[in-house]
Amino acid sequence: MVKLIKLSSIANQDWREVLIEKIEDLDIEDIELDFNDLLLNCDDIKEINSLCCKSRKRIINIKSTVPETIVSAKSLFFKSELYLKSNLKKNIHSGSKRKHNSEEITFHQGTVRSGENIHCQGHLFLLGDVNPGGIVRANGDVMIWGRLLGIAHAGLSGNNTAKISALQLMPVQLRIANKVARGPQQKPEPGLAEQAKITSGLIVISPLTSYK
Repeated sequence: MVKLIKLSSIANQDWREVLIEKIEDLDIEDIELDFNDLLLNCDDIKEINSLCCKSRKRIINIKSTVPETIVSAKSLFFKSELYLKSNLKKNIHSGSKRKHNSEEITFHQGTVRSGENIHCQGHLFLLGDVNPGGIVRANGDVMIWGRLLGIAHAGLSGNNTAKISALQLMPVQLRIANKVARGPQQKPEPGLAEQAKITSGLIVISPLTSYK
């Protein structure tokens, strides 16, 4: 049996305290965590896992409506599931949009094949792969829950703080604002999500240890 634990961004309430309160007297070992609209990075999820382990609980699945939380969870090898709130549709369809942190996120589900070009005004969250010859572009961040093998351009309108993240980052070319870089020659470590961002004027690729 798996117990579902729901958390959310409640004013004046620390999610850590809520989590401890909900799991400390629970007599079921396996739990599923629904973080709803909480924005969590990898460090947060590591802390959550540590709290669960101390209470002898095992995380079976992580759910959230926030793409960054899911990318972070997936990069730490947790089974994870992105969903939309019921009033926005339960399933993600190609091109569906919603607001998050005052910026629009465009969701696209499905592989971007050679010759295809996806462009959005805010952030782009893609469930699928970007094949060689495929192009994805966004004024904000580009987040790919899959393999990036084509071309990705984040910060299209000149945003130097934009980021590109993927579960496998092997692009033909990366662009952030006006900076351009070729993809790495060596394959990344299996299961290790990576992130590209501008550091000291250059596009630098590093493991996705925290999403900030």
